[in-house]
Amino acid sequence: MKQKHADGAAAFVVGLVLLIGGFATWQAYQQWVALSEMGDHMGTSITAMHGTHPVWYLIGTIVAAGVISGLYLGVRDRIVSPNAQVGASDGSDAKTQVEDDALEATQTAKPERPILDFLPDDERRILQPVLASPGLTQIELRDRSDFSKSKVSQTVTDLEKRGLLYREPQGRTYRVYPSDELKHNKSQFFPPD
Repeated sequence: MKQKHADGAAAFVVGLVLLIGGFATWQAYQQWVALSEMGDHMGTSITAMHGTHPVWYLIGTIVAAGVISGLYLGVRDRIVSPNAQVGASDGSDAKTQVEDDALEATQTAKPERPILDFLPDDERRILQPVLASPGLTQIELRDRSDFSKSKVSQTVTDLEKRGLLYREPQGRTYRVYPSDELKHNKSQFFPPD
């Protein structure tokens, strides 16, 4: 979740609590005044017997808004994704430069293990044959991976959404190809010989 969205949601909840509490305080105040006027006409103090004093509604509203705000600020760093915080500008340009350099170094460094080692088994079982023999049909992938037709289709769709594969229609099936980036960086996917 992005930091702006999380902050906006928290502000909305606190605002809603303040609005509802303000409305309840106003209603209690009007009831208190009406009871006070009725007691003056009768010569008794009815307000002491009926209803909560409006000040308690006001105090409760302020306490509730404060507690919600405090809880949100306490868990804010945990619910906001790290990617949303990287783009945030806190005035420390040196720190962001170091982070950018570290990110660039990890992207350009040759991985010690092939990327396929980090993929789930089902995605690996689809991606390996496609990298070895680009242009396989989904039917051929089903035979090589020993998955059902729907499992092959779903896994290829997931890999396609992430930009690792693309499909071209071939009659009633599709031919599956690795993305251009995967073709050029094939050594990152297969272990060295």
